[in-house]
Amino acid sequence: MRAADRLDPARLAAALAPARGGRLWIAYSGGLDSHVLLHAAAGLGRALGAELRAVHIHHGLQTAADAWVAHCEQMCAALGVALDVRHLRLAPAPGESLEAVARDARYAAFRALLSPGDCIASAHHRDDQAETLLLALLRGAGVHGLAAMPHSAALGAGRLLRPLLDLPRAALVEYAAEHGLCWIDDPSNQDPVRDRNRLRSLIIPSIKARWPALDRTAARTASHCAEAAALLDGFADELLAGLGADAAGGLPAAGLLDLDAARRRLVLRRWLARQGFLPPPADRLQRIADELLPVAPDRQPLVAWSGCEVRRHRRHIYALAPLPPAPPTMLEVGAAPVLVLPAGLGELSWALAAAGQRQVSVGFGLPGLRCARQARPSATLKALYQQAGVPAWLRPYVPLVLVDGQLAGAGGVALCGTALGRLRWSGHPWQQRGWFAEEVSA
Repeated sequence: MRAADRLDPARLAAALAPARGGRLWIAYSGGLDSHVLLHAAAGLGRALGAELRAVHIHHGLQTAADAWVAHCEQMCAALGVALDVRHLRLAPAPGESLEAVARDARYAAFRALLSPGDCIASAHHRDDQAETLLLALLRGAGVHGLAAMPHSAALGAGRLLRPLLDLPRAALVEYAAEHGLCWIDDPSNQDPVRDRNRLRSLIIPSIKARWPALDRTAARTASHCAEAAALLDGFADELLAGLGADAAGGLPAAGLLDLDAARRRLVLRRWLARQGFLPPPADRLQRIADELLPVAPDRQPLVAWSGCEVRRHRRHIYALAPLPPAPPTMLEVGAAPVLVLPAGLGELSWALAAAGQRQVSVGFGLPGLRCARQARPSATLKALYQQAGVPAWLRPYVPLVLVDGQLAGAGGVALCGTALGRLRWSGHPWQQRGWFAEEVSA
């Protein structure tokens, strides 16, 4: 094996340098690859310059999963590395790939784990990169997909590092043998039903028999595509700046329609990626162009895929996480003037304008209510929402406060009458979008 293909401590320390001064988490499955990475990172000692920790994801998919946790605990204890075990509850929808659902849930767990300044390192290597490139090619990916896996990427509040990406798996096998390591063998990795396993066990060996440098050449191709993708991203950013998003992050439909089809697809993909959404399938991109952009401003069309909904409001389109389940019509309100709302809708607090026994209730989507405003005619809730620019698809989630049975305020929108002196709605998913004020007061 070439010297450049061996696991070198100095090169590993340089690849892990972004973690210095913070916490470095190792994504630790207990398999050979992740155990080599954990062992090598622990061997760096003070040269690592970071607090080393490990995280194990318990997917609950294998009967031996609990035994794997015990093995990981034992290995981490021997290395003096703290281990955090995260349990997943996977519920794929009909037709969804369990493998894809597990991957998305795993990365969601990693995002939740990271604080600002933290890094998490995975043990992906050059053979993994070749597999990823071939899978992307077989699925008809563009240059972003063919760029495969980057060495470093933002993840939640921290960063994801792949410090072994330039090494072949043979280097990890060699390291494990030299240090007498023991690891878990996951039997699902041999299941040829899974696309990656089929490539690894049945297809790639026959390609390597004729082209033994497949892993190096595939990594080079991925690098070329990553360079092209970065150039396209820069061009897309220039186009986005020219379109001018509104305060809520929406893109003007008319401006998108003025672009030719290729530039429009490029801009939409980049706009979605910058907000952290998964790339849309080609048919969803086409539906955005056909169903959202050309319709009248009063229409409310929707195009959705895993983890994302693109909606139209007036003259702009918006990308959001899927809306939560509809909240109950009425909620139980305790004595304290604060209420944690259901479905992740944040917290509502209020102050009564005058002391005394008043009956306060909170509900959603209540029909027939009018808002009595000081020194102005009363108005329907619909009129208030239109005036505030609240999209129709968000109105059922606005918490409505009633005092003695009369509408006293709509969270983030307005106070009604004189019963409340202040109404604050915080911590909801749309707080930074500008559709709702955090606090309304008399």
